[in-house]
Amino acid sequence: MFRRGGNVGSLVALSALLRGESAAGTAVAADTTRSTGLRVGKDIYQSIGVRPMVNARGTYTIISGSVMLPEVRDAIAEAAKHYVHLDELAEAVGARLAALTEAEWGMVSSGCSAGLTHATAACVAGGNPDLHVRIPDVSRFPKDEVIVPTHSRNVYDAAVRAVGVRIIEVETPAELEAALGPRTAMIYVLAGPAADESPLHTKAIAALAQPRGVPILVDAAAEILTVPNVHLENGATLVAYSGGKCLRGPQTGGLVLGRKDLVRAAWVHSAPHHGFARGLKVGKEEAIGMLMAVEMWVTRDHDAEWKRWTSWLEHIASRMSDIDGVTTTIVQPEGLSNRTPSVKVLWERERLGMSGEAASRALLDGEPRIALHVARGDDNPSLTGVMVTPYMMADGEEQVVADRVHDLLSNPKREAVTPVATPVADLSGSWDVQIEFAASRSNHVLHLTQRGKEINGAHQGDFVSRDLSGTIDGDTIELRSRYTERHGDSLNFTFSGSVTENEMGGTLDMGEYLDAKWTATRRVNERRG
Repeated sequence: MFRRGGNVGSLVALSALLRGESAAGTAVAADTTRSTGLRVGKDIYQSIGVRPMVNARGTYTIISGSVMLPEVRDAIAEAAKHYVHLDELAEAVGARLAALTEAEWGMVSSGCSAGLTHATAACVAGGNPDLHVRIPDVSRFPKDEVIVPTHSRNVYDAAVRAVGVRIIEVETPAELEAALGPRTAMIYVLAGPAADESPLHTKAIAALAQPRGVPILVDAAAEILTVPNVHLENGATLVAYSGGKCLRGPQTGGLVLGRKDLVRAAWVHSAPHHGFARGLKVGKEEAIGMLMAVEMWVTRDHDAEWKRWTSWLEHIASRMSDIDGVTTTIVQPEGLSNRTPSVKVLWERERLGMSGEAASRALLDGEPRIALHVARGDDNPSLTGVMVTPYMMADGEEQVVADRVHDLLSNPKREAVTPVATPVADLSGSWDVQIEFAASRSNHVLHLTQRGKEINGAHQGDFVSRDLSGTIDGDTIELRSRYTERHGDSLNFTFSGSVTENEMGGTLDMGEYLDAKWTATRRVNERRG
């Protein structure tokens, strides 16, 4: 269910979440008309028209990850008061991270994604400045290929491709063995159940890669930090983490741990050194903040945290117990990513007249504002609901969440049911689409087949085509196309608007890429009437 939770399905869920946020429209956008000028204090965000929220969802970057630990904030404040030489600081931080994590060496990156980029550069160029300054043009490099198992393709392999390497995708051990060659710079693995349960798990990959001297980079962004490190013990050469999740360091921080020569090469390919990665800078404040987060991680009482989260969930479940037709279940996590229990609050949609999506939207729009997940019944698809994750909640917020959800479900606002109108047109055929993005325009094509109110077909974008489905209700249409991260990228378009016989148009929700306007015209030789 979380970013990098280990499989494509979990990431699809995140994409849907982001679409939901975008669809909330004005409820999500900052109300800058209320800005009174930035004021430092508990209402710092409200002073510029931004509404903060109770985070009962988890460590999503889009809702600002985690809140830094007090010790991290103090360390950053002190670090900001002095000048240091950044290479000397990197050396000292690297040695201390090695001592704390039992890895050979460590470095702080600008988030996990930047860590993946620097690690890839280290495997491609090895700290050689003559090569470094040519990245991302690696066409004459001795090594320019990165192997990625099918289970590990995801939107974050863009951080690997940023170095200019060619991705070689493999699905079986035999394909991996055949792909390994003199141009292989690295193997990239996304940590999680999909990798662990595959024949191409890290140990199996290491058995083939290590004799050939090919390093393995594991992306463990959302995992808890294990000491000694489970991935390095399984044969990985490098492992990367996010700093703004369970570690509760700076959201802009990340870690790369592993073999000393490669981690030091990764630093050479990082900022402040000039070259392609100069933009991925880490300041002295983030470096010290991340180090303090790791210092705290190895001393935090994780058992006590778990008991506290469980008590919060039990309180929320108890609060729902007097609502007829509402059930609760505490769900335990699997794997190391975003390791936290959660509570599902479920009900029959017909009985309460409200879907989990509508409840989630109402809680996000209300006051105090609450971000949580939409949930569904595992064995009963008629069950809808919400899921509360305590991972990033603060003391007392369990009361807020319990009261808000209880109030909402005790007196649910039934969703209006409107009859479906007869379609005003048959949209079957090809349509030329003009899209107005934030600062550019482009022409796409929709190939549609309509049966009753159901529409299927294909959406041809600038470079890739993807399947499309949707509905028409009278003169109102909604068409959705998806290009999944199975390909290493993710594009989710939802065309909404109105239609006549030969024209249509409206708004385009692009999920995390925000929105646009669109119009479409039926191709002349396919006009009807």
